[in-house]
Amino acid sequence: MIQEIKKIIEQLSEREARSLLFQHFLQIQLLQKKSYSESEFAENMKKEYQELLQYSSKQKQQPYHTIHIVFGDSAAGSLKIALPSEEKVIRFSDLFSIGPVNQLHTEEGLIQRKKWLFLHINLDEETTHTYIEEIVQTLSEIKAIPEHIPIYIWTANNAHEQTGARLVLQILKEKKNDIRLLNISTAYQHLWPNIIPVHTGELGHDKLNRIYKTYKNEQPLTEQLRNKLAEEWEKLSKTTEVLRIWENDQIKSVSENYFDTFIIEQLRYLHIKQMKLDFMKSARLIGEVLGNTDQYVGDAFFEYRVRELILQGIFDIEGVPKAMRFYSVKLKGVF
Repeated sequence: MIQEIKKIIEQLSEREARSLLFQHFLQIQLLQKKSYSESEFAENMKKEYQELLQYSSKQKQQPYHTIHIVFGDSAAGSLKIALPSEEKVIRFSDLFSIGPVNQLHTEEGLIQRKKWLFLHINLDEETTHTYIEEIVQTLSEIKAIPEHIPIYIWTANNAHEQTGARLVLQILKEKKNDIRLLNISTAYQHLWPNIIPVHTGELGHDKLNRIYKTYKNEQPLTEQLRNKLAEEWEKLSKTTEVLRIWENDQIKSVSENYFDTFIIEQLRYLHIKQMKLDFMKSARLIGEVLGNTDQYVGDAFFEYRVRELILQGIFDIEGVPKAMRFYSVKLKGVF
């Protein structure tokens, strides 16, 4: 029930949330001034709770004429602001460039992926607890899209969104919907030359709105291309690697230590910049790595690899590695 309430609150607009908070503070103030009793306060809160549940139910039933599928919470938040209210956004909160995707469209595949993430990536307890439930709900929403509704899948030139797009196209393989891929990397380069964003979550709602208005009437994917991309998912779903990169316009599965040498080089560079050689906050190192790679695998994966380099004896550690802000590292033997 707690998760249901949280989802309802997340669906509120900023204006709606502010109004609700104001009403609660106002009622508390009236209670303190003895303007009404605690029993009246409790009854009002119960009434508001029931109204909120009813409002959420009505929102779910609201008709829509277009579906947008996006990969990432930040991208979904910006897209919801950018689009008309009658166009629905379905989001995956996962990061598909990391972790196993072997048979991910099956229950066993989801269980294995959750296990790997739990063992290697620093996730908050709530995310771990609801992981499979949220993925299954998202997959169910996509499968339930009526066939007359056009679908837009938002992607960029990275393994995360490209992998997600292929998973979605496999799910929709038997559907007759018009499906369009909106690649923000390509679109951005045409509209604002010389800059290529790595992932959709980098863009604000104004840029997404401009891209959508410019490319919304592009031709839908042909059946041939849809089948090709769905087949690429089928091949991906048979792989065992836990890291994917985007190279030469293709998803490439690589070893999980693929970035280790690059991480070591970035720490060596930061040591050179230090006035006095000392331990470096791991968050600082990971920020440097993120800023100097054109791949999108997320800070949590790089933090996992930093911990692995510590275990291998390549980095020394100072602090407790429960989160990147709590410990520092240095190259072994630099001083």
